[in-house]
Amino acid sequence: MDKLKALESFVSVATRGSLTAAANAEGVAPAIMGRRLDALEEKLGVKLLVRTTRRISLTHEGSAFLEDCQRVLADLANAEASVSAGGVKASGHLRITAPAGFGRRHVAPLVPRFRAQHADVTISLNLSDRVVDLAGEGYDCAVRVGDMPDSSLVSVRLADNRRLCVATPEYLQRHGVPQHPNDLARFDCLSLSSDASQTRGWAFRIATGDGHEVIHLKPGGPLDCSDGQVLHGWCLAGYGIAWRSTWEVEGDIAAGRLVAVLEDFAAPPNGIYAVFPQRKHLPLRVRLWIDFLKHNYSQSEFWKAAP
Repeated sequence: MDKLKALESFVSVATRGSLTAAANAEGVAPAIMGRRLDALEEKLGVKLLVRTTRRISLTHEGSAFLEDCQRVLADLANAEASVSAGGVKASGHLRITAPAGFGRRHVAPLVPRFRAQHADVTISLNLSDRVVDLAGEGYDCAVRVGDMPDSSLVSVRLADNRRLCVATPEYLQRHGVPQHPNDLARFDCLSLSSDASQTRGWAFRIATGDGHEVIHLKPGGPLDCSDGQVLHGWCLAGYGIAWRSTWEVEGDIAAGRLVAVLEDFAAPPNGIYAVFPQRKHLPLRVRLWIDFLKHNYSQSEFWKAAP
């Protein structure tokens, strides 16, 4: 507790800019505050504050240490609040990020619902298709779709994600239904343009003499686009067959707007993950957010009801 008191005193003096003001706020003599700071600097072996008769200023080391101390004290306050009054209570600011398309459909609608359950949490949501540097940019958690590369980040699998070939019932009635991935050469396929992702093409699982293997095809067609949402719209308009994620088309399939084809050849699913920086003590607000996502994503009706 002496170490904690020393940190609290340092933060109080640094933020108030005065030994006297900090001492008055705590109800002790300025000399006591001075002794606490002297002891802290001696223990650390660095000068944190430059004290004159007129003002107190932070050294370079003091400025860096102040940020760390404020974070430690805030985390401690959150930990105390989380178990106070016999219940679990999250607080603080939650910064989360997700891919743009997926985030609009399956993250953004959940944010107000999460905050309705945890009124002391404020939330910033960033939607971006670039890979955000969580630690470097100060984010608590990211939602990511696809195979996870090896990294220092911690990931929790929230749900499976499959890729399916889909088309409107009207398109299939006019052009027929492909029975094998090789049949796609005879259909109008709506593909991402070459400057986008999916450079390997559409993945299918086919039987071989030794079992199964995953192959990649690059079916062509009269239309392609670098934006997946545009391809989805074209598919709904009946312009051809698209290869889309279940998170995007599950609701359309359930409503009969789209029909899945070649399901027997669908490649094994990848995942939808919550990703966060490597650290032992995850803030309560982050743990509850991840649990909240996992609960909602485990419900099949969640995906079917999505717009």
